[in-house]
Amino acid sequence: MSREDILKKLTASGVLPTTQRMEVAEVLLDKPQHVSADQIIDVLQQRGRRVSKATVYNTLKLFSERGLVRELHVDASRKYYDSTTHPHHHFFHVDSGELRDIPAGEIEVRGLPPLPAGTEQEGIEVMIRLRNSAKES
Repeated sequence: MSREDILKKLTASGVLPTTQRMEVAEVLLDKPQHVSADQIIDVLQQRGRRVSKATVYNTLKLFSERGLVRELHVDASRKYYDSTTHPHHHFFHVDSGELRDIPAGEIEVRGLPPLPAGTEQEGIEVMIRLRNSAKES
């Protein structure tokens, strides 16, 4: 995605395109990917950019609230940001931390329980957790 495309995308989402937000967006929205805040900070530092951890986290929160990215909580201590925002599911490899997309149409969910009173379904996200198979002796 070009810098101009990113600028248009931020503006269309109501995000003021500050220098720091543009820098985070250029890393995150560059291609379909799943990245953590720390990975974004590492890339920015490798590019010679100085940005605080708080700025990156605040930017990611804003991007998530505005629908530019999806926040993925893979466990209590790890959160990733997904640049693909259309409905889909994930494989999460517990040992490596790798996330891979599963197209929404490849999973069928049936037999949902009744929803609590006063609520409506917004969506369903499936995360299939994987780990390496134990080797047989």
